[in-house]
Amino acid sequence: MAARAIQRGVRQSARKMRLVIDTIRGKSVNEAYALLKFSKKRAARDIHKVLMSAISNARQDGDRENKAVDPDRMFVSYAVVNEGQTLKRFSSAALGRATPIHKRTSTIEIRVASKEASEPVRRKAPEPAAAAAPTPEPATGKRKAPRRKKAAAAGKEKK
Repeated sequence: MAARAIQRGVRQSARKMRLVIDTIRGKSVNEAYALLKFSKKRAARDIHKVLMSAISNARQDGDRENKAVDPDRMFVSYAVVNEGQTLKRFSSAALGRATPIHKRTSTIEIRVASKEASEPVRRKAPEPAAAAAPTPEPATGKRKAPRRKKAAAAGKEKK
């Protein structure tokens, strides 16, 4: 079973937050919690809140379905940070001009899943090369000489 949590409008750029979210993607919930708790980055606080919300959502969904959800057996199956709305402001500049200021926001989405609920992705085995379409044989002919321009050839004959 998978549960998710989303937080929109976080007042930090997505580029800075992606540095933190990349560290927890695919890790167990306990390991991700520890990484976020002791990280020095400001983005870790907001990501930590979303992770705790996703775990709480998984527990609630488990209670509704009469299944016991153990947070120790969960892992971060999906974690992304996307760009949100950009707040556009203006600041005064020299000679009475204005310069734009872009205050960027981001959206955090985290999904947690239980280890026994997730199935490994099974990919089809590649087909043998004999069953593939035959490849054409390479051409054995010689390369053609480049064509000469008529004007250049006529000029040589006159001399």
